[in-house]
Amino acid sequence: MELAGGTGPVDGVVRRMRAFRSGWHPGDGVAVFNRVYLTVTEEIARQIDTGRFADPHAAATLDVLFAERYLAAVDAAAAGLRTPACWRPLFQYRRHPGVRPLQFALAGINAHIGHDLARAVVDTCVVLGCEPADVEGDFDRVGDTLVALEERIREDLMPGPDLLEIADPLTHLLGTWSLERAREAAWAAARVMWGLRGLPDLAEEFVKRMDAGVGLVGRCLLTPLR
Repeated sequence: MELAGGTGPVDGVVRRMRAFRSGWHPGDGVAVFNRVYLTVTEEIARQIDTGRFADPHAAATLDVLFAERYLAAVDAAAAGLRTPACWRPLFQYRRHPGVRPLQFALAGINAHIGHDLARAVVDTCVVLGCEPADVEGDFDRVGDTLVALEERIREDLMPGPDLLEIADPLTHLLGTWSLERAREAAWAAARVMWGLRGLPDLAEEFVKRMDAGVGLVGRCLLTPLR
């Protein structure tokens, strides 16, 4: 399977994210998140291609199914359809002049990790015919890549010293959210969803509540600061 440089499934989602760059203004909130997520996806593709994952096929499956949930939200918004609650704040506030780029980036990461990652784990298990424990190593490596890039993302998008007065409330707001905690919650949610797969009504209710809760956090992260 070709990955980072070929025509494989990971390369397909990377191409889609690259294509968005020409259609969105750089200051658009979704464009800000897209740049961040593109960097992450390219890095994961590189790691798969260079043998950093024990099972490249499983890692690629998880990465693609994960990315496709974000791409589906983009497609829904473009078509004027209702997006999942977790993504709704980012699409609603994407052009708000009082929201900083770092807020857009972390609101997108919150939606994608808090809701999409857990569902992608379940999707992957269904496709591969395995249990969540079988993809836990791939899940951890994807999460480690995200955590490693988070500090760089914050440094790149945080206002400089000349904007410290503005950065003070931003620092306080963003200090309330942790990617590491979001990743842990996503794994726990995936295990619950897998355990509920024989109880469709309960599973649907759980996903609905999870989606709404992540969306509420997203709205808080996008609080306008000016």
